[in-house]
Amino acid sequence: MKKNNTKTNNVKASATKTIMHETEMSLPQKTRIEVVALLNKSLASCSDMYAQLKQAHWNVKGMNFIALHLLLDTIAEEVEEQVDIIAERITSLGGTALGTLQEAVKNTDLRVYPTDIFQAKDHLAHLTHNMAIFGELSRNNIDETEGLDDMATSDLYIDLVRMLDKNLWFLQAHLQK
Repeated sequence: MKKNNTKTNNVKASATKTIMHETEMSLPQKTRIEVVALLNKSLASCSDMYAQLKQAHWNVKGMNFIALHLLLDTIAEEVEEQVDIIAERITSLGGTALGTLQEAVKNTDLRVYPTDIFQAKDHLAHLTHNMAIFGELSRNNIDETEGLDDMATSDLYIDLVRMLDKNLWFLQAHLQK
C-alpha cells in the first residue's frame, strides 16, 4: 500500500468548499469525495430532523401530551446518535464533516418546520412527512454508495433507514384511524 503524506487537498463539493485529508483507506479519493458529499447532505438532513423532533417535543400540546413528549424525545435521541455516526464516517473517509447549524440549514433536504404549531396532529403530520423524505433519500444513498463500491457507507445507510422506518411507523400510528 502506498504511504500517503498528511497534506490536504481542497475539493469542491456542491457549493461548499470541502477539505479532504489524505488517508491510508483503500477507497480511491474520487470515490471518497463523492461519498463525503452524499454523507454531508445526510448530515444536514439528520441534524435538521433532530432539531425538528426537539421542536415538537418541547411544544406539543393536547390529550396525549406525555406519551408524545416522551416518544419524541426517544426518537430524537436515536436520530442524534445517527448524526454522530454520519459525521464520523465522513471524517474516517478523509472528509470534513459540515455539522454546523448554518450548514444544516443550507443543505437539508427536509421541508421547513413551522414554529407556530402546537397540536399533536400538526406536529405528527410534519414529522412523518419529513421522516419519510429522509428515509427515501437514505434508501437512494444505499444504492448510490453500493455503486461506488463503498459497502461500509452503504451499511451505514441501511442502519439509518431501519431506524427511520421504525420511527416513521411509531409517528404514523398516532395519525391512523
